[in-house]
Amino acid sequence: MNDASWLGRRVLVTGATGIVGSWAVKALLARGATVVALVVDRDPQSELVRSGDIDRVKLVYGALEDYGAVDRAVGVWEVDTVIHLGAQTLVGPAKRSPVPTFEANIRGTYHLLEACRLHASVVKAVVVASSDKVYGTALELPYTEDTPLRAQHPYDVSKACVDLIARTYHVTYGLPVAIARCGNIYGGGDLNWSRIVPGTLQSLFRGQRPVIRSDGHYVRDYLYVKDAASAYLALGDALHAGSMAGEAVNFSGDARCTVLEMVGHVQRLAGLTGLTPDIRNTATAEIREQWLSSDKAHRLLGWRPAFTLEDGLAETVSWYRQWFDAWEKA
Repeated sequence: MNDASWLGRRVLVTGATGIVGSWAVKALLARGATVVALVVDRDPQSELVRSGDIDRVKLVYGALEDYGAVDRAVGVWEVDTVIHLGAQTLVGPAKRSPVPTFEANIRGTYHLLEACRLHASVVKAVVVASSDKVYGTALELPYTEDTPLRAQHPYDVSKACVDLIARTYHVTYGLPVAIARCGNIYGGGDLNWSRIVPGTLQSLFRGQRPVIRSDGHYVRDYLYVKDAASAYLALGDALHAGSMAGEAVNFSGDARCTVLEMVGHVQRLAGLTGLTPDIRNTATAEIREQWLSSDKAHRLLGWRPAFTLEDGLAETVSWYRQWFDAWEKA
């Protein structure tokens, strides 16, 4: 990736207070980009605020469901690049109440892409966050970009719709959009405590047994958040160079393991191995085994993860230890 190429670019990041958004903003600022952030609320506990990066970006307050706010973020600020990360990303809430997930993920995406289409004279690259969940339960693993989209459950289907909407805006209108399908992203800044890494650390730092909602043997493909941010920037660079428009690309951390194994890694690195996991086996509407092939990203983008699972988790544990010291012991 050509870091110097981002100097002076005007980049809109949706979902900038989320885990990937916060680190994407950090990476863009380090490369000299001007960042516009679309946020719903100022979350003082998010990495964007905690790091002070929020004071270095242009802020637009509004939801993706509000077309006026989206159009203002794209048009008034004359952004040339969009990294669309904003979404409702939790499987459980999506299953319990699918409509808000469909509104944020589906309506939010076509609002954004329509604003980009209307300002196509300025917008030169749009990177859209999809998910490995779009593949559903596949007959063969790892997933490749040619694996059919067989999503069935509400969150998964919402992301499959994102894929298809992005594709139609490229095919029909020539919008320079590319789709990123990442594995399970972990790292500092994830404040969704129902997820396995932050939830495990929250329990451990409180002296409680970490809770596993499944039977512990579900297999996932884990990607460190800094590698995820570099993946989005690599796709953006390719679009500016005139390639990858209309393409979907998988990004894997080459670090697949069971949920129980992941909890064990986190406990070991946190130095808190004495608490036996509480295995609830209550998870439903989730795919049992998922992992991705990143061969396309390697070949066409020259992208590879820079962090091993061990290194990524070590940084993650350190981030959360500092976070808990600041917020829970204040």
